[in-house]
Amino acid sequence: MSRPTTAPIWGLHLWVPMLVLSQVTADGLNTTQRIGGGSQCGEYTSQVMEDGMCRLVATLPQLDEQRCPDMFRCTDEVSYWLHENEERKQQVAALKETISELQEELRNHRHRIKVFEMQRDDRSNSNTTMEQRFHEMEEHYAEANNLLHLQGTLILNLQNQVHNLTLLVDQVKNSPGCSVNIVRPNPLMSSQQALHPDTHHMRNCPIDCASIYYNGVRRSGLYTVVPSFAGMPVEVYCNMDIDGGGWTVIQRRLDGSISFDRSWREYRAGFGDLHSEFWLGNDHIHELSSQGDYSLRINLEDWSNKHKHALYQHFSVEDEEHHYRLHVSGFSGSARDSFGWYHDKRGFSTPDSGDICAEISHGGWWYGQCFYANLNGVYYRGGHYTPKGKGHLGPDEIVWHSWRDSDFYSLRKVSMMIRPRSFRNRLSP
Repeated sequence: MSRPTTAPIWGLHLWVPMLVLSQVTADGLNTTQRIGGGSQCGEYTSQVMEDGMCRLVATLPQLDEQRCPDMFRCTDEVSYWLHENEERKQQVAALKETISELQEELRNHRHRIKVFEMQRDDRSNSNTTMEQRFHEMEEHYAEANNLLHLQGTLILNLQNQVHNLTLLVDQVKNSPGCSVNIVRPNPLMSSQQALHPDTHHMRNCPIDCASIYYNGVRRSGLYTVVPSFAGMPVEVYCNMDIDGGGWTVIQRRLDGSISFDRSWREYRAGFGDLHSEFWLGNDHIHELSSQGDYSLRINLEDWSNKHKHALYQHFSVEDEEHHYRLHVSGFSGSARDSFGWYHDKRGFSTPDSGDICAEISHGGWWYGQCFYANLNGVYYRGGHYTPKGKGHLGPDEIVWHSWRDSDFYSLRKVSMMIRPRSFRNRLSP
């Protein structure tokens, strides 16, 4: 039997076969009975119908936690639905409470989301501000770093100048017959003198290695000289052994340890190591050779240990304004001349000065078209060499063309040195 779908039920009409009714009288009369004694559980009536079915009519009171006798299944149904109704009410109440909790949690979530959005906006603004500040700090750091580097470079240069000047002054002071006076500015100075308040005045100082030789020094090595026109000390290497000594060395190649592929500025100031390979510097060569009538000696050695030399009675170099133009003449010596007759009166050129010969030779020299001798070329070991590379435009070695009448033979050792043409060696005291 299916349970009813509506509640509460106040009246029931049941149609059942007559055989199941044990209370029906034999004569088929209608009877009325009370359930459970009194009217607490209601009452019912019965009547036999023409089709043999028994019609039961039951009237049930409103129940308050009470149940009819178990013999009436309808009361079970009513009780069931009442119980179900209570459970549904409780479930609805629980659902309402749950919904209320969920709504509260939803409000909390919305509040948190709003807070997060506000924090995100704040962080975004903060990040933008931080990026700007970081960028500004980077710019300030770059500026400060550049200034620091510049200041450091200036300080280092000043320190080097002070150190070098101190060493030079000390050496000049210790040189025989040399004295140094440092002039300080004072109100009685002329305007021209006031422009150079730290001018060093040298008296009785050696002007070249021949002067040092005349002062009794007979050992080759490093010395300080003060060219008469420059007035500033310069350190030089003096050769006191070859042909009576007194030679001021202006160039030397020994082992290829120094590259001579240098700029105009480097050739002007000088570079290398005075104990090894070096170029004294065009300014210094000009200052030394302009003090009087100087001779030039070039020493040559090949890879078979064969030695030759070329001597030129007259040698001088003009200043930078005239491109250090060469003047050389009066050849003699054991080697054939490959320098004087072709390079005389040529200006000096370097690879960065725009001269094609200097670019081909990878060195600075008094080039013509292009050279017959070049002692500042590339150092090739072994003598003979074969040009390599597509960019090789011509011979670029340490060349003295008349040595073997070849454009592709590089000498092993060369040096250039000068001394006054009037030099006369003296016996040691």
